[in-house]
Amino acid sequence: MDWSALALSLKLAAWTMIILLPLGIWLGRVLAWRRFRRKPLIEAMLALPLVLPPTVLGYYLLVAFGGASPLGQLYQELSGQQLVFSFAGLLFASVLFNLPFAIQPMQRAFEAIPQEVRDAAACCGLSHWRTLWRIEIPLAWPGILSALVLTFAHTLGEFGVVLMVGGNIPGETQTIAIAIYDRVQSFDTAGAGIMSAALLLISLLAIGCTYLTTSRRRPRDHD
Repeated sequence: MDWSALALSLKLAAWTMIILLPLGIWLGRVLAWRRFRRKPLIEAMLALPLVLPPTVLGYYLLVAFGGASPLGQLYQELSGQQLVFSFAGLLFASVLFNLPFAIQPMQRAFEAIPQEVRDAAACCGLSHWRTLWRIEIPLAWPGILSALVLTFAHTLGEFGVVLMVGGNIPGETQTIAIAIYDRVQSFDTAGAGIMSAALLLISLLAIGCTYLTTSRRRPRDHD
């Protein structure tokens, strides 16, 4: 078991969830309730990581984060380090390729809240933020939780984008998915099998906890 690769993957997944939680709530809520001209275009752009091959997305992110790009140059001027082949670059890429996994479930959850509930909150004098925290987020919580778990599991298993943007630097950008690939390439099937089983178990536990939590929140039919 490559513990450093596993720790790096868990760290990357955790930070990706932390960043996408407020971003997903904001964007999901806006897309659920607001109507504007460019909404279909924005939704299509946010869904691109679902259909683009990981190597294609990784290539464009590599170009966008490279030292010749404005973003790459700005980051290098501010931090003194390059954005590609670093954990920061991995995190930027992870946030971008996980956008649909975070935003779409949250958008559907906010869409399921009846407009009458928001109108009643407004009639009761609740402010915009109190309505969000006390009514909308609790009602949308199953969708928010599902989005976080999908983001976590997808980050752990992502290979193509991570390899393109971060490379394969042990202890810095080598995630567990890349470590499994290295073990297979070196014919270490036992090591690859152990890490694959660990990744499978972690993903299964995360998804299982989500189903358990959401099932407890569903109202049960009474005889």
